[in-house]
Amino acid sequence: MINTKNINTKVFFEEARKEVIITDDRKNLLLKISDAIFNEYLDREKINLNFICTHNSRRSQLAQVWSFFAIEYFNLKNIYTYSGGTEATSFHRNTVKCLQKTGFIFNVIDFSHQNPRYLVSFEGTKKSILGFSKVYSHPQNSFPFIAITTCDSADQNCPFIPDAIERFHLPYVDPKASDNTDLTEETYLKTSKQIAGELFFIFEELQNRLP
Repeated sequence: MINTKNINTKVFFEEARKEVIITDDRKNLLLKISDAIFNEYLDREKINLNFICTHNSRRSQLAQVWSFFAIEYFNLKNIYTYSGGTEATSFHRNTVKCLQKTGFIFNVIDFSHQNPRYLVSFEGTKKSILGFSKVYSHPQNSFPFIAITTCDSADQNCPFIPDAIERFHLPYVDPKASDNTDLTEETYLKTSKQIAGELFFIFEELQNRLP
């Protein structure tokens, strides 16, 4: 039975870390990403993370929003999170609904049936991020950045990103297959929880290493 009530963002984030099972291989990958952010953090005044997937409509958007939350949750400074695709489509409505279900606030600032723009925030912060579908090299995405590709295709099929400081392939199964089915909400929340739990791990490791 689907719970129709919204879920507190902080509670969902913390439960995701407890409930998501991270294999040894996956943990090693997450540690490499955390190490890269840490090493760049020591050398630069700010770090940009760019989550990249083909259409920038689902997984990369989830990763950007949960990274935004994680940075605030762990009180990290000068780390900024973006997302993009190899083509622009839209911030898919099911992704928006999924994030709203976990307490994120979406304010429409530029309505378009094709690709509306949202200011995304959550309770307890005055900060927000701009959410819409765009290519990864869009001027909205600050350079230089660490690229993290999230499509579940093979790593070699992901785009070459010449401007990336470093590039990591962190694949997630696309919840798109559940669109227009009875499992839509459950599938999107499951994907969101996996992404949230793994990003919790990355940023917790980073916080533990910083002075």
